[in-house]
Amino acid sequence: MASANRSQAAQGLSLIAPPLGYALLIMAAPLLTILAYSFFKDGYLTVIREFTLENYASVWADPIFHKIMLRSLGVAALVTLVTVLLAFPVAYFLSFAVPAHKKSMWLFLITIPFWTSYLIRVFLWKVILGYNGVINSGLTSVGLIEEPLTFLLYNVNSIVITLAHAYAPFAILPIFIALEKIDRSLLEAGRDLGESRAMTFWRVTLPLAMPGVVAASLIVFIPVIGDYVTPTVIGGGKIPMIANMIQAQMLDLDNRPLGSALAVTAMLIVAVFSLIFVALNRRFLKVRQ
Repeated sequence: MASANRSQAAQGLSLIAPPLGYALLIMAAPLLTILAYSFFKDGYLTVIREFTLENYASVWADPIFHKIMLRSLGVAALVTLVTVLLAFPVAYFLSFAVPAHKKSMWLFLITIPFWTSYLIRVFLWKVILGYNGVINSGLTSVGLIEEPLTFLLYNVNSIVITLAHAYAPFAILPIFIALEKIDRSLLEAGRDLGESRAMTFWRVTLPLAMPGVVAASLIVFIPVIGDYVTPTVIGGGKIPMIANMIQAQMLDLDNRPLGSALAVTAMLIVAVFSLIFVALNRRFLKVRQ
């Protein structure tokens, strides 16, 4: 029996070895390279391969880094909140209101934004929110405003709107999957016991859907922290986030060691916040149970 298990394990390992090796090469190698560079010294147009902790000391002592990191975390949290709040009703509608034979069509429609480049969608939002954009032109043409509104673009609100739209499908799909896994008999039992639809949702549906909500939150929060296109295009470069700071060090200033230290520090901070969020969610579920 033991030999059979070892044989099956060996077969499974042989099957996953090629994609595992590819994943390690594509994902782990760049991360290890950035980690190594973060401990090197910067020279003029070159990297001095001597171990140092000066890069991390400079990062943690830099008040600009503190300010930009806090802004990035705040914007990412706000985008995550808005995206999940907008995605949950859509996922709930798909799971509970749409007939089973039409769900695949609705999911297909949700994926349509992926057909176009992310950069194109960002520029389209700039056209929509711009000084002479779609919104201002429409409001001016119907006489609601006399002059174009200037607060629609180049601010945090426009960044949040653009990112929430860009990452909405990523939030809808995991929430939808979690809702689909809920046993409908549990909801019927709650209503049979005299609970209203609102209380059944609060006590049964929402706790059971929380794994999907947590997955959606992490799927949105983590990449938003690393987004530098939207703050540049929609924010006009006036509201830089941590990714813009890393890009400036890596490319504009050619300081790869300091840029790598910034990237590693940002990854660690995001990892800590993500673990805290998951832990709080588990505690919330235990209290609800």
